Amino acid sequence: MIRSATCAAALFTLAMPALAGPEAFQPGTVVPDYGKVAMIEGSELSADTVMKVAFDIGQAGPEDAISRSLETPARFLNMHAAAGVDPANLHVALIVHGAASADLLTDEARGAPNPNTGLIAELLAAGATIELCGQTSAMRDIAPEDLLPGVTIGLSAMSTHALLQQQGYTLNPF
Repeated sequence: MIRSATCAAALFTLAMPALAGPEAFQPGTVVPDYGKVAMIEGSELSADTVMKVAFDIGQAGPEDAISRSLETPARFLNMHAAAGVDPANLHVALIVHGAASADLLTDEARGAPNPNTGLIAELLAAGATIELCGQTSAMRDIAPEDLLPGVTIGLSAMSTHALLQQQGYTLNPF
């Protein structure tokens, strides 16, 4: 009986895929300097898969490091391209509001270097849209020229979410 249990445990262990931990995460091709991903064997997707995903970002990242909330869409793009989806079929929108607005500011407007500048530039180059809630902009006295190049201001985060949903976007819950 013990020998059978030991053999079963050994076979189960051998059958499990080897997960390598943090070293399994590699740079992607869509947002190459951000959003490392680990490929999962057997999780390939069709190249013609179309994904439209909105990311709601309201929490600011640390003052001296990139925002994990802003890096999540980079991971999404890299992961799905690596899984086989044509990057032209990946549509990502970042709706930013509240305290996270600080992550979109120029160095001058922020009063310090913005660690998210490179990430935002690469997301925009990959075709992502990044929109600041207009109500946040008004409340925090953020002018369009205070924002990093390519970032836009909409009426409100609520309005943008409603409009994107009408266009077939789903909301990423985290």
